[in-house]
Amino acid sequence: MLKVLQDWMQRYFSDEEAIVLAVILVLGFSVILAFGGMLAPVLAAMVIAFLIQGMVGMLERLRVPHLFAVWLVYSLFLGLLAVFLLVLVPLVWKQLFTLLNELPRMLGEWQVVLLMLPERYPDMVTEEQVLRIIEAARSELGQLGQWALTFSLSGLPVLVNIMIYLVLVPILVFFFLKDRRRFYHWFRRYLPRERGLMKQVWVEMNQQIANYIRGKVVEIFITGVVTYIAFVVLGLNYAALLALLVGLSVVVPYIGAVVVTVPVALIALFQWGWSDQFIYLMVAHAIIQALDGNVLVPLLFSEAVNLHPVAIICAVLLFGGLWGFWGVFFAIPLATLVKAVLDAWPRQPEPEPQVSPLM
Repeated sequence: MLKVLQDWMQRYFSDEEAIVLAVILVLGFSVILAFGGMLAPVLAAMVIAFLIQGMVGMLERLRVPHLFAVWLVYSLFLGLLAVFLLVLVPLVWKQLFTLLNELPRMLGEWQVVLLMLPERYPDMVTEEQVLRIIEAARSELGQLGQWALTFSLSGLPVLVNIMIYLVLVPILVFFFLKDRRRFYHWFRRYLPRERGLMKQVWVEMNQQIANYIRGKVVEIFITGVVTYIAFVVLGLNYAALLALLVGLSVVVPYIGAVVVTVPVALIALFQWGWSDQFIYLMVAHAIIQALDGNVLVPLLFSEAVNLHPVAIICAVLLFGGLWGFWGVFFAIPLATLVKAVLDAWPRQPEPEPQVSPLM
């Protein structure tokens, strides 16, 4: 056993750069796991600055001075943030609490419909199964009510945290944009002189992750806006809330589109029943999902992330369990990082088996 372990260490950790890279990765993940909550404003600002840095670089290539380009992009960021906080958040918040207040009445009406199923289809559904479903729905509704009450009672600490984010994150974004080169040179001073392996990993990551993150943000925006317009035109209740859910659903590949269809269909069915309007809405929703998967995604992600669907689903489950929504959002980039490290990792060739001569 010891000989097998020594051979494995000799094959994969004989290169000094590989050991340094492994130490840096372990330290980086350890810091995020241990201090991610405290450093959340800094990490959020780094992500936002990374997203909009491309516009600064584009302006600089057009011979715009660096500081002026930073101020232009930063002003655009503040304008979009103001629209988000003053228009979208109040609208979604109002619709969310309206929906929570409507849920008991919706459940009562659905209870009448469900209790008719055992009479119509006695061979398929029993009254005991229907009562069990209704009880489970009431339990979930009670948990939603407790969540809303707890959230309202703890409103002051939540408000303080939001104010901290609203003050610190924009300030940090500005300095990350303005002093990006200074931070880069400072960080590079602490890296080893021989860093060919790190450069190889960074080149692959920079090509794929930058396109992925920016493309995913654009995809969320386009999908959410188009869905909101379609829902408003068709007259669906809670259009802003459902459009936000549809936009965020693109973060989770393969699963998000299926999961978000359930609340859309339930609310539309409660509002219109089995009518032509319900069919029109579901057709429009299906067309938007099809265009997103077959047109928008190939356009935005020209450099496709070469990951197997099983690897993507495992990454979503793993990193989502560790870091919640942000873990889900960055699951594919983090999986790409793991793949880039494994592809670039130096390894010694396996020794050829020695064949003993024939006696």
